[in-house]
Amino acid sequence: MELKVLVSDPIADEGIDILRREFLVDVATELSPDELKRKIPGYDALLVRSQTQVTGDVIEAGNRLKIIGRAGVGVDNIDVAAATKRGVIVVNAPEGNTISAAEHTIAMILAISRKIPDAHRSLSSRKWERKKFMGVELRGKTLGIVGIGRVGAEVAKRAISFEMELLAYDPFISSEKAVELGVKLTNIDEIISKSDYITIHTPLTKNTENLIDTEKFEKMKPSVYIATTQKPATGP
Repeated sequence: MELKVLVSDPIADEGIDILRREFLVDVATELSPDELKRKIPGYDALLVRSQTQVTGDVIEAGNRLKIIGRAGVGVDNIDVAAATKRGVIVVNAPEGNTISAAEHTIAMILAISRKIPDAHRSLSSRKWERKKFMGVELRGKTLGIVGIGRVGAEVAKRAISFEMELLAYDPFISSEKAVELGVKLTNIDEIISKSDYITIHTPLTKNTENLIDTEKFEKMKPSVYIATTQKPATGP
């Protein structure tokens, strides 16, 4: 019997075409949790991005489910423990969008530094407020990178070209690797207090949820900018 795959989040057509060479593939996005629970029993595999929440209830309903794929880096939206209990494999694509995420981070840092969104809004309103949107240079500024894994490391490479000072916090990286990347390995408190920019590249886990809380925001420079490509938890 040919395996059936349900794609519940938007995926590039090229990827869908590859899957359809081997499997029966249905694409059904914007499903509510109840709709997904009703639909999943007919499928052997589920492919998601970040929108679909693959809860324990969904996994329990998927009596044919063999594998859950995340077309992205993390698996924050998948109940891995429930999947493991049912013998369902969970896989992701850790390098799939590494460069895109790093470039997007740098793009956001540049945009907020040069006040591009506000300047665009002003100009679209037929105003010319040049002095109001002068912005600042990145050279000499301190960038704090929380999580120096695949994406964080690529952000560091690009930030070095802007002659920024780099601080990094990651309990899983060695001092030798930090030297190789050109970052100063430090603690979260130094990053919070000294950084002009902070960028966050960690998975959402019990250990990282609310890693930067209200108390830490109060210790930041008034002028600090924060840029992240991760989906945030509840904010302060």
